[in-house]
Amino acid sequence: MAWKHKIIFTGLLSLISVQWALSVPEEELHASYWNNKGRQALHTALNVEPNIHLAKNLILFLGDGMGVPTVTAARILKGQLAGKSGEETSLVMDTFPHLALSKTYNVDQQMPDSAGTATAYLCGVKANYGTLGVSASTTRYNCSTTFGNEVESVLHRAKRAGKSVGIVTTTRVQHASPSANYAHSADRGWYDDSDLPAEAVQNGCRDIAYQLINNTEINVILGGGRQYMFPTTVQDPEYPTVKGSRIDGQDLVQEWLKNKKNAKYVWNKADFDAVNPSNTDFLMGLFEPRDCRYELERDASTDPSLTEMMEKAVKILSKNEKGFYLFVEDDGRIDHGHHRGNAKRALYETVEFDRAIGRAAELTSELDTMTVVTADHSHVFAFGGYSARGNSVFGVSREVADDNKNFTTAVYGNGPGYQIANGTRPDVNDSVSSDNEYRQQAPVPLGSETHGIEDVAIFAKGPMSHLFHGVQEQSYIAHAMAYAACLEPYVDCKLPPNHARLIHPSLLLLLMGLLFLSLCSV
Repeated sequence: MAWKHKIIFTGLLSLISVQWALSVPEEELHASYWNNKGRQALHTALNVEPNIHLAKNLILFLGDGMGVPTVTAARILKGQLAGKSGEETSLVMDTFPHLALSKTYNVDQQMPDSAGTATAYLCGVKANYGTLGVSASTTRYNCSTTFGNEVESVLHRAKRAGKSVGIVTTTRVQHASPSANYAHSADRGWYDDSDLPAEAVQNGCRDIAYQLINNTEINVILGGGRQYMFPTTVQDPEYPTVKGSRIDGQDLVQEWLKNKKNAKYVWNKADFDAVNPSNTDFLMGLFEPRDCRYELERDASTDPSLTEMMEKAVKILSKNEKGFYLFVEDDGRIDHGHHRGNAKRALYETVEFDRAIGRAAELTSELDTMTVVTADHSHVFAFGGYSARGNSVFGVSREVADDNKNFTTAVYGNGPGYQIANGTRPDVNDSVSSDNEYRQQAPVPLGSETHGIEDVAIFAKGPMSHLFHGVQEQSYIAHAMAYAACLEPYVDCKLPPNHARLIHPSLLLLLMGLLFLSLCSV
C-alpha cells in the first residue's frame, strides 16, 4: 500500500507544480526579464535627486492600522482584483522615492493607540495613550492636567501661515486620528459634551466636536460624526431611530456656518456631488451618524468614497495661492476591520486608500506638493504560510497543518477569530475564507484584536521628501513636514520656492508632434 500512497502524493505534487507554472508569466522564467527589471530600477535610483525647494502644499495620508503585512497583502489584492496573480503589482505608495520607518510607541505604553500616535505625527510631540493634542504631562481622563500642556498641529500652523486646511476621513471626524489636528483633550472618547465626566465639566474642558469648530478654522471637513454635532432633540436625516447626542442644545453645524462666505454643509452623496469647488471655500460633509461604512459595503449612491472626498477637498483647497494642508485618513475602516479579525474588510479599505493616493497625484504637482503616506500603528495581522504564486489573499495554504486541517495564509495573533473548541479548531477552505464576514483564525481569544507594536513605514515624495530616511521617532514626521513648508518653528528655513510648472501630457504630445513635423520638413 505504501507505493500507492507514494504515487498519489507524487501526483498531487505534480498537480501543484502545474498550477504553479500556470500562474507564472512566461517572461519571468528567463534571466533577461529580471536583469532588465534590475537595470531599470537602478537607472531610476541613479536619477533620484532631492527636491530642495519649498513645499507649497502638504498632504498627509494616514492608513490607520496599516502595518507592513497589510501593505503587502493589499498590493497583492489590488493585482488580483485586476485579474493578475498580484505579487508583481505595485501600489501607488510603492512608487514614492523616499522611505523610512517610524517607531510608534506612546510615552507610557509599548503598544500605542491612535490618539497618542496622532499627537506625535501631527504635532511633533509624543504623548500618552488615549490623549490628544497634549504632551505627556497630561494624564488620561484628568481634564485639569490639560491646561498648559497643549501642543499645536501642523494643520494649525499651516492655517496660521495663511494656507487653506482640510480633514478627510472614513471615520467620525471627531475620532482620534483626525481630531489631533485641532483638539486638545485628556481623553479621545470625549466626542461631545454628553461624554464629559463631572471633573472635566467643572474644570472647563470642552468636548472634541466643540473644539472642531472653535479651535482652528478648517476649510474642508469630510467624514462621519453627525450625531455629535446636533442636540438630542434633532432627528438624524437618514436614520429615523437616531438623534443627536449633545445635551447643551447647540447645533454645531449652524455655528460653523455662521459668518462664513461660500460655505456649505452636506450629508448625502447627491448634495456632495452638487458642490462646485470653484465657488465653495468652506465645506462640511458628514455622511453617517458615526463612522462611514466600509468600502466593501458602501452604497455608492448615498455615500462618497474616500477618493471622491479627497478629490473634492483638493479642488477647494488648491484655490489658495499660499497653498494648503490636507489630512486624508482611512482610519477606522482599515483599523476597525483588523480589530474585527476580518482581513477582507481591512484590505479592501487599503486598496481604496491607495486609489485615493493615486488620484491625489493626478491633481497635484510633485514639484510643489509634499505627499507623505504612513500609518499610526500596525496590527497583529500576519500574512504567510505555504502558498503558490497567485494564491488568493484570503485563501488557504497549499499544505495542511499538523492537526491535518487547512489554514489561511492571512491570520491574526489574537482576537475574535479564536475558534478552538474541545482542543481543536475548525477546518477551512477557500469558499469559507473568502466570505465577507469571515474572521481569520487566532490563537488567543479577545473580543477585539489588538494593535501591533512594530515599526510602520513612511512613504514620501515631493519637496524635501528626502528628509524621510532611516528609522525615526514617529514625532519626526510633523517636524519634517513643517520644515518642508517653512512653518513654525521652521519659518526661517529659507527654502526657495519652485516656480516650475508641469506641462500637461496632451500639450507635451502636441509639442512633440510639432517638433517632429518641423524636423521632417527640413
